[in-house]
Amino acid sequence: MEYILGMPNVNFQQLRIVRETVRKGFNLTEASNALYTSQSGASKHIRDLEEELGVELFERRGKRILGLTQAGSSLVEIIERILLDAENLKRSAHQLTHEDQGSLAIATTHTQARYALPPIIARFKQAFPKVHLELHQCGPDEIVSMLKAGKVDIGIATEALHEEGQLFACFPFYHWYHGVIVPAGHPLDDGKPLSLERIAEHPIVTYHEGFTGRARIDQAFSAVDVMPDIVLTALDADVIKTYVELGLGVGLIASMAYHDQRDQGLTLLDASDLLPRNTTYLALRRGHFLRSYAYRFLELCREDLDEATVQSVLAGKAA
Repeated sequence: MEYILGMPNVNFQQLRIVRETVRKGFNLTEASNALYTSQSGASKHIRDLEEELGVELFERRGKRILGLTQAGSSLVEIIERILLDAENLKRSAHQLTHEDQGSLAIATTHTQARYALPPIIARFKQAFPKVHLELHQCGPDEIVSMLKAGKVDIGIATEALHEEGQLFACFPFYHWYHGVIVPAGHPLDDGKPLSLERIAEHPIVTYHEGFTGRARIDQAFSAVDVMPDIVLTALDADVIKTYVELGLGVGLIASMAYHDQRDQGLTLLDASDLLPRNTTYLALRRGHFLRSYAYRFLELCREDLDEATVQSVLAGKAA
């Protein structure tokens, strides 16, 4: 059993159970399953911790946990910090003896994984062949959750990350624009000036809400008082292109998702003067220990993101 220094009756498993209970929406069954322990055992760990601390952490109705008490709300932040520091201690000790091996976990969207990251990952793996790279493809909200939980080292997305300014340190990765894709011979591909009004004359296939700059597409049409007919939405550009090829509508996709050779039969029309610029961010959780090769990955994404610059921002200083 791992005990907390200076608190002989408090152990890390008790703290992990409290943290996981909060993360699982106060469902003790799910928290127990996540930590591979019994519900009765988890409940006893919580009671023992409350007895040692002299406060109740959770509001209860019978055996059911309803939420945090006022004291629990304050102490759970300290519990998070203790567990994060313990994890960082293990990571730091491991780096001293294994500087060029380990794992790097990255959470990102399909668009970034498919179109922006391949050359960077190829260079990284060439430099660090012993590092196991975990690439989690998910939506922006899930990326935020995984970063908060310490399940990944780096988050990469266009939405949601920069909204967590206090918890995350965010760095602009690159800027990009949406483009319009149409089948060969489409009426929009006639050499005449493109406009949002002309685009809206056709059915539109684009991203789900909350993905790949979709909010900025909606804002652009709203600004000119045009209501587009969005007939189909998808999570990634490959699916959108498939249905544009089938004639379901005009596609609005991230421009970097179009490739002349791969997408023969489709034409990309420049819409950079019609739709706002988007920014994809690299995000790190403040207080999360990063191995030296994680800083190298960030530097491969942006040459000016050296370790000293990143650590300065993580410490709350201006870049």
